[in-house]
Amino acid sequence: QPDTGEQALEIADMLVRSGAIDVVVVDSVAALTPRAEIEGEMGDTHVGLQARLMSQALR
Repeated sequence: QPDTGEQALEIADMLVRSGAIDVVVVDSVAALTPRAEIEGEMGDTHVGLQARLMSQALR
């Protein structure tokens, strides 16, 4: 199980590119927590990180 949203999306990308799967369904976008948010301190602001992560992954 991936530790970060980036890892999860990299795995999904590798599977699609390999031809092993044709479709990816993300059941919970909220569970795709960006690395910076996980490694950050309490109170750090991470405005738009998840949106940026999804935007980059879906290009």
